[in-house]
Formats: sequence, C-alpha cells, structure tokens
Amino acid sequence: MTEYEHILVKRDGDTVTITMNRAARRNSLSEEHLRELVAAFREAGQSDATGIVLAGAGPVFSAGHDFGDVAGRDLAGTRELLQVCTELMKLVQSVPQVVIARVHGLATAAGCQLVASCDLAVAAESAGFALPGGKGGWFCHTPAVPVARAVGRKRLMELALTGDPIDAATALEWGLVNRVVPDEQLDEAVAELLGRATRGSRASKGLGKVTLYAQLDRPEADAYAIALEVMAAASQTADAKEGMAAFLEKRKPEWPG
Repeated sequence: MTEYEHILVKRDGDTVTITMNRAARRNSLSEEHLRELVAAFREAGQSDATGIVLAGAGPVFSAGHDFGDVAGRDLAGTRELLQVCTELMKLVQSVPQVVIARVHGLATAAGCQLVASCDLAVAAESAGFALPGGKGGWFCHTPAVPVARAVGRKRLMELALTGDPIDAATALEWGLVNRVVPDEQLDEAVAELLGRATRGSRASKGLGKVTLYAQLDRPEADAYAIALEVMAAASQTADAKEGMAAFLEKRKPEWPG
C-alpha cells in the first residue's frame, strides 16, 4: 500500500483501516491531509476489501479544518480547499465498501462532517460532536450538509447556531452515530457492526449502497423510480441468482461476483 505522511493505512483480512495521524494537530484537515485521505479512500475503494474503518490517532478523532492552513488563503484558495474536502465526503459514500467511523474524543466541524458522511459510526462514551463555527467567525456551512441529513432540521440548527458540543449519548439519540460503547470496547464494537454490515455479496452491497445514497432526500416517487429500476436490473446479476438459488436449495451461497 502507498506510504503517507499524515495518515496510516492497514489491511487486515477484508478490512482496510485508514487512521488520521496528525495527533499533534488534533487530526485537523489541512489540504495535504485531505488529499491523502482522498487517495487512500480511492485506493481502498478499488481493492477487494469489503469494509473501511476511518479512525483518528491521538486524543481526538478530528478537530476539523486546520486554521493554520486556511488563514492565509484567498477566496480561490479556500474554495479549492473546500472542494477537496467535499470530494472526500462524496468519495466516502461512493466507494462500494461499507465505511464505518471509529470515533473517540472530539469530532468537530469538518471532523463531525466526516462522521456524518460515513455509512455507519460507532462512538466511545467519551466522544463529543460539534459544529463550533456558530461560536466564531467562520460558520460551519459545508459540515452542516451531511449533519443535516443525519439529525434533521431542528437539531442541526441547535448544533450550528449554538456551536456547543453534544455528548455521545445525545449523538446516538439524534441519529448521528449507530452505537455508543465504553471506550475500552470501541474496537470490538466497530468490528462487530462492520462484520454484520459486510455479510453477503460484495457486488450486491456495493450497488445497494450507491442506490441508497442516490434515492435519499428525493421525493418518494423519484426514490421509487430509481430503486425500482436498479433492483430489477440487479435481479439479473450472477450474485442475485446465486443468492436466490442458495436460499431455495437451503445451502450456503458461493458469490461469483
């Protein structure tokens, strides 16, 4: 695998773990860091892995954009930075693998955006989440996009307008994460949920993930139009035929895809 300066990438069986490794900068997202994450997700997405874990080294998951990298930029430079960040968020949702965030410590601003962009998220009890731009001079416009789709309008407004953090239990209640576990059980819980989420045909699940994101937030009629055509087409794939045959024959499937 490619060697990186700001992240660590490890393959263990069918799972690729991408760890943000700028602990001294609280895993803040400089342009270089973001570009490395884009490259790592693209590489993992093209592999035969079934799951990707996104983690952070050090005391926090990610403190969001690196103001040291932002402060000196003009409009064009800042736009480019945000475009790279948006590319990463879209890539997390477009790779065929199941992507799960392993969250400890704080996930703030673009760090919270990362959590909301992942397919699944497991948080340690000590984790916290915030869109802190509401307290300062640079509002969390882009981080709010996936967070809104996870928690809904009123809760988004509270996060974005107050800038105050919410604890892991609140994040669970609001739908920002799937599980909250004691800190010492975080890795076990991530592996357990990812294991269940990656069962079955890899090809089928990859198509399913893309289709779910394509129909989310669309009017119901449009969502059905998309899902119906994809599901009909998917019924003709080798993996779908094998899955149905295995069910009918009461045997374990062997996925050709």
